[in-house]
Amino acid sequence: MRAGVVVTAHPGVEDLAVLAEELGLHSFWVNDTPMVQGDPFVALGLCAKATSRIRLGIGVTSPALRSAPAAASGFASLNAIAPGRIICGVGTGNTARRTLGMPPTTAAALEKFTTALQDLCAGRSTEYREGDRVRDIRFLHTGAHVHTTDPIEFVVAALGPKAAAVAGRRGTGLISFGLLDPTAWHALHAARRHAAQDTLRAPDSRTDSYLVTALHILDEDEDPHSDTARDVTGHLVLSLLAFAADTAADTPSFAEQLGPEEREAVQRLLDRRGTTATAPDRHTKLYPNYLGRIAPQDRDLVLPSLMNTLALVGTRDDLRTRIATLEQAGIDELLIQPVIDPATEMAQLAELLT
Repeated sequence: MRAGVVVTAHPGVEDLAVLAEELGLHSFWVNDTPMVQGDPFVALGLCAKATSRIRLGIGVTSPALRSAPAAASGFASLNAIAPGRIICGVGTGNTARRTLGMPPTTAAALEKFTTALQDLCAGRSTEYREGDRVRDIRFLHTGAHVHTTDPIEFVVAALGPKAAAVAGRRGTGLISFGLLDPTAWHALHAARRHAAQDTLRAPDSRTDSYLVTALHILDEDEDPHSDTARDVTGHLVLSLLAFAADTAADTPSFAEQLGPEEREAVQRLLDRRGTTATAPDRHTKLYPNYLGRIAPQDRDLVLPSLMNTLALVGTRDDLRTRIATLEQAGIDELLIQPVIDPATEMAQLAELLT
């Protein structure tokens, strides 16, 4: 299985990209969450100039954040700096929209957006609509401005069959966050495969599957739920609790799937942040420092059950066994999202997968 890393967009991110390339990692990604983190196109532009081999991805942008022409211009501009090394991740904008206090977009809008990006980034024209007005658009200047010859890899963010079906119809890869259940991956791949059978469109040259998680290799005799393990994985756990807290009133089905201990942790998070599941400004209380290092006082929220569900924690032998099972489920690349010591965590990942 290949190895990669996902980080937040921030000044100095290019130094991490250089290190990732030196370690032999396959890809380097940044998030697109405008109200929480820096701009991913600025970050990857710096990374593209500082590296020569590693693939560079945005994981993920959304039609609810950017218009297709603007996003395509960004990706094709990156492709002009690092030809053939760019990965365009697209999704419904679940977190990025919720940090604005808004719901994600629909699978249908995601598919139209993906279609337009694929067309524009390949130098083709595409349909562009604003209200009742529809026009065909294309890049009017290429060459030094944008690059549409070397292909851009596309991946669709999916946790369920609707988004996976979009990937199938558009011939793209998949990316998923914290999904460590091989059975769930088999279902995603089946949904993509079945959707692809319903279209005559040829798949893109790459249809890889990427898994975003956190990684902690236990020291000898270390408790798998130690403070260190909680610190390394806590950003994933708190992201899930924040999502459950944010959607508890509007979309209660997710929170209802959690067990009693997890639902109690959701309520404690709401109380601790001084908000409620129905407060219109709850997004301003739940998402600050999203995917950042957790505070020591929040370690009690990092439940062992959620750590085991979302992150890879164990001995080297244990982790290699779990990773082999995930590879058998069709995952091509393991992406870690480090927050404590990115250099060390990237080195551990590279060593683990060699």
